Amino acid sequence: MTALALRLGQSRRLIPSGALLGLALLLVFNLAFTQNFLSLQTFNINLTQVSTIVIVAVGMTMVIATGGIDLSVGSLMAISGALAPLIFGAHSGLFAVPVLGMACALVLPVLAASAGGVLNGVLVTRFRIQPIVATLILFIAGRGIAQVFTNGNLQTFSNDTFHWLGLGKVLGIPAQVIIMLIIVAIAAWVMRATLFGRYILATGGNERAARLAGVPVARVKMAAYVICGALSGLAGLLVIAINSSADANLIGMGIELDAIAAVAVGGTLLTGGRARILGTLIGALIIQLVRYTLLAHGVPDAAALVVKAAIILAAVYLQKRE
Repeated sequence: MTALALRLGQSRRLIPSGALLGLALLLVFNLAFTQNFLSLQTFNINLTQVSTIVIVAVGMTMVIATGGIDLSVGSLMAISGALAPLIFGAHSGLFAVPVLGMACALVLPVLAASAGGVLNGVLVTRFRIQPIVATLILFIAGRGIAQVFTNGNLQTFSNDTFHWLGLGKVLGIPAQVIIMLIIVAIAAWVMRATLFGRYILATGGNERAARLAGVPVARVKMAAYVICGALSGLAGLLVIAINSSADANLIGMGIELDAIAAVAVGGTLLTGGRARILGTLIGALIIQLVRYTLLAHGVPDAAALVVKAAIILAAVYLQKRE
């Protein structure tokens, strides 16, 4: 129990100083050398582009904190994004009732993505398959399932109520940014102030010790994967609401790498036992600002991938030195 307590004590710092310094340097550079960086349009562009990554990365943070990983988040986004237009676009049955159809289009896709999280959790906890292998199953099959739903076709739609998720504003702030901040705030509170948050850290810090201490390890892992799946489903809805279309081939493509990168840069240990939700937010902002800075100065997007890889390498290296 002493070792467990020490491991929990390591997570008291909310944001790593290196991440804050990196974000500050990026802001100073852009303020000095990037035109129109202080404009409201630039601010909104960067926040809206990073919001879905942050939402997915929050769930990824919880999974990684248990000592696992989830490669299926992009495919779960595709499933959610493919289902929603089919539901609110239906012209028969209960779904044809506008209010009921819209409610189902918001809830059922998220539940479907959560079911994917349940599958991941069962494979990891009951069948004891390594997380990277267990979630690789849905990484491969999930996008195929989404393509079956849509027959591989692009779905376009026009629905003002649904569009509000991606394009609406409250007091000038994009709705998706508000949703992102609410999720970050709730997750940070859960990890800092609830028994469930402590159970997650204990499970990832030393699973055997946690089990001997009475922590329901299997249920904790299951809950983490379900939360990650649900947040991925929500992110899928935001993506299609922004684009007014759903392409199962592209929704969430590669977002698992961005989410893992944000988690690593934000200071969450990739081996488990520590979770920094606010750090994940900062990590995602750093990655987004790096991409924006390079593009704003005429550097090809391919170079941003190289820089992103270097940032991840540096973050992992700094973790090993702690």
